[in-house]
Amino acid sequence: MTLAVADRIRRHLADPTSEHRKIALGFASVSLFVFVGKLAGAAKEMTIAWRYGVSETIDAYVFVLTLVSWPVAVWFSVLTAVMVPLVARLQYDAPADLPRFRAELLALTLLVGGGLGLLAYLGLPALLQAGWLGLSGEALTKALRMMAGMSLLVPLGIAISLFSASLLAAGHHRNTLFEAIPAFTLLVVLLLPPGLVPEPLLWGTVAGYAFHAAALGLPLYRRQALPPPIFRQQSHVWPVFWSSIGIMAVSQGLMSLTNLIDQFLAAGLGPGALSTLSYVNRILALILGLGATAIGRATLPVFSNAHAKAGSETYVLALRWAKWMFLLSLAALLFGWMAAPWGVELLFQRGAFTANDSSRVTEVLRYGLLQVPPYFFGLVLVSLVASQKKYKVLLLSSSVALATKIGAISIFVPLFKLNGLVLSTVTMYLATALFFLVVTYRLRFNRSFA
Repeated sequence: MTLAVADRIRRHLADPTSEHRKIALGFASVSLFVFVGKLAGAAKEMTIAWRYGVSETIDAYVFVLTLVSWPVAVWFSVLTAVMVPLVARLQYDAPADLPRFRAELLALTLLVGGGLGLLAYLGLPALLQAGWLGLSGEALTKALRMMAGMSLLVPLGIAISLFSASLLAAGHHRNTLFEAIPAFTLLVVLLLPPGLVPEPLLWGTVAGYAFHAAALGLPLYRRQALPPPIFRQQSHVWPVFWSSIGIMAVSQGLMSLTNLIDQFLAAGLGPGALSTLSYVNRILALILGLGATAIGRATLPVFSNAHAKAGSETYVLALRWAKWMFLLSLAALLFGWMAAPWGVELLFQRGAFTANDSSRVTEVLRYGLLQVPPYFFGLVLVSLVASQKKYKVLLLSSSVALATKIGAISIFVPLFKLNGLVLSTVTMYLATALFFLVVTYRLRFNRSFA
């Protein structure tokens, strides 16, 4: 059996037309790029822990960064899920329509980014001062001081999202490598002599976003894939785009609310809770981000092209890769559980980050690692559903996720505090993985899933 499997793998890798080969090579290249980015991110987090530890400064920074990143994350998820299948279809059916659509989409991006940035600049300080978001004391004071500068991340992030989705739709993965730029820039700023750069966390982050946008935009411009913006929507592609993006925006908005809920609840669990959760999420991002980015960017273009060609084996392909990702993530879970104390100490325990801080972060991290297998499994099936433009299914999955998250919070947080908050995320990913498994089987056998 083992020899048969090995022979099948060799045959797929030797066949340039094999969808398995395309996914495997895409997964390998994206994983390498993500790994480089995560190394830069890990170095940045080590430096942040050394300079600030578990403190109100990090509470404020993480809270504000989460708020301004929320619309950016929604926009990027929507563009990726909608643009990649749409561009794949246009390349087969109407390639001459792409330049005009790109120019008009760039204009829309500039308007959306500028409007949301202004809204963040004017509206978020008022929300913080009203006390509705859970932040208080010194952390609130520091957050208000950061807010004006951090609002610049919104237009920059919106532009970055478009450029990244455009490169991914063209089958290029360099955008994944360039995602290391913000972390590397902030790392350099934090290592400069104290006082040389005022508010280094703030302006190091803003500079990193600006360099990231420039690095993505330049190759698109050179490939003539970044035409001058046209502020009139006359492309015939827009009706298809709008019919998809409305549902996806609601879907991703609901799904991303879970991150905001975590921040609001953690802010009310006492000083240092947000910092602890932030350090845990940074370590989880080394695992989840590596797999999630590689899985999504390796599978979505392949599934989209296979569906555009009316391929009938896409479901079998997706289920097989979901199984492999689940088994791989089980190994990651076991390794991560055993290595958690050592990893936290290696990454963070120096300077202002004490042994007691390491113990707190390790305990919460072990709960968080339980989300890895269902998360990886579900991501493959999410790509499958997105590639077939089943956006109503994605909207329904977001509703399931949010309802599960809220229900789990009501059970676990009163019992386990911050650990319970992390357990609610684990429960949410279990529910959505099962949901997508049921959906995939129903779609495979041509059963309606309204």
